[in-house]
Amino acid sequence: MTAPAVSAPAPSLAAGQPGELAALLKRLHLANARRGYGELIERAEREHWSFHEFLLALAREEVAHRAETRLQRCVRKARFPQLKTVEEFDFSVQPELRRTLLGSCFGPEFVSEGRNLILTGRSGRGKTHLATAIAYRAIQNGFDALFATAAALIDDLSRASQQGRFQDALKAYLQPAVLVCDEVGYLSYGPDAANVLYHVVNARCVQRRCILFTTNKPLKDWGAALHDYDLAEAIIDRVLERGRILTLEGPSMRTRHLEGIDYER
Repeated sequence: MTAPAVSAPAPSLAAGQPGELAALLKRLHLANARRGYGELIERAEREHWSFHEFLLALAREEVAHRAETRLQRCVRKARFPQLKTVEEFDFSVQPELRRTLLGSCFGPEFVSEGRNLILTGRSGRGKTHLATAIAYRAIQNGFDALFATAAALIDDLSRASQQGRFQDALKAYLQPAVLVCDEVGYLSYGPDAANVLYHVVNARCVQRRCILFTTNKPLKDWGAALHDYDLAEAIIDRVLERGRILTLEGPSMRTRHLEGIDYER
């Protein structure tokens, strides 16, 4: 006759040494739980939580902390000049622009489908604000982003090309899910501007990675700004294959508190 199996004795929950729980949480890389479990235990005792309720609260706080940590890390890596949100944008000064027109830009599909956007308009109309807000919402939706002025991007890649490390430098602009290329046409660029920018745009469009441009120049003038009309046309053609243009009008958000400014003087 076979003897019945003997179950292993359950571990004693009261046998833990002081600090053992903190050490175990550290070993499991549950940093927030390790810092806050004491207060959570006190609350659970006061409110008579079940074991299930306590574990659920502990897990929720850990997940929320990790999400916030990730958000902060991605914002730092994005290198926004200033963090701007769509909630802070004053749509009342843009007579032709409504938030509904931008609705799809703030959803995860805008990034996952590799959509593009060119924001045009004179200085101070909020183009950089909106581009930053869209990129920030993408970060909130689980993606990463990178912000760079067109001048900085072109200078960086031109220098890398001269030093024989172009492909390595290019990777920094291809890896993020969202790339903001700010202020196309604001400054003068070197003679290879169109060439290096084309490499970025073409590779990202092939990979279906989102690009946001801001510019104060009509698209027909990009050729003059980038020193190559044919490549400028190829850049715009690729961007708009899966993108669109939005023009921001109205008064400058920077100087609307002043009246009667004559920009022609």
